[in-house]
Amino acid sequence: MAARRNNSKGRPRNAEATRQRILAAASDEFSRHGFAGARIDRVAGLAGANKRMIYAYFGSKDQLYEALMERKIAEWVEAVPFTPNELDAYAAARFDYMQAHPEVRRLAAWRTFERSKPTTAERAIYQTRIDALSAAQRAGKVSAAIPAADLYAMVARLTESWLNAPPALLATSRSPLGFKRLAQHRKALLRAVRLLSEPR
Repeated sequence: MAARRNNSKGRPRNAEATRQRILAAASDEFSRHGFAGARIDRVAGLAGANKRMIYAYFGSKDQLYEALMERKIAEWVEAVPFTPNELDAYAAARFDYMQAHPEVRRLAAWRTFERSKPTTAERAIYQTRIDALSAAQRAGKVSAAIPAADLYAMVARLTESWLNAPPALLATSRSPLGFKRLAQHRKALLRAVRLLSEPR
């Protein structure tokens, strides 16, 4: 079958590049408006595509959203390896990643607010991490004073505690997201995680 063409000169359409543009546009749209408020026509405009092309590539708004979440989760997992025996190192890496990717924080916030159904991949990731943390506790490498699921939840939230703090709390600092304040908070974060996780 002949390659599909996208202009009068007959150059083949770069399907993967188009797909990546659509996903990048979807990231912007869903992180700003959540799933319910997102609009496919705005995604199309941002991507320089048309709505029919988006449906052809992804099938539906739901499937576009799931494809975006799978991509973001895969990027996060690759960039922030889970180290159950060194939760402070994991917390530091997660904090750095969330600081550098505010759109990921917004997507996560919308996902929690809208009570979006988790994907199979998401559930598997968290279950694997809780199991690994439980194993580290049994081996005496991590404190077992707090159940693994609760400990993971606390560490994850601590990594975002200042980045997602209420505006009034951020206002207590002259430069809440400045380098000095973030470095100070990062240091405090690591101490808090060590206090929670180091064996006694």
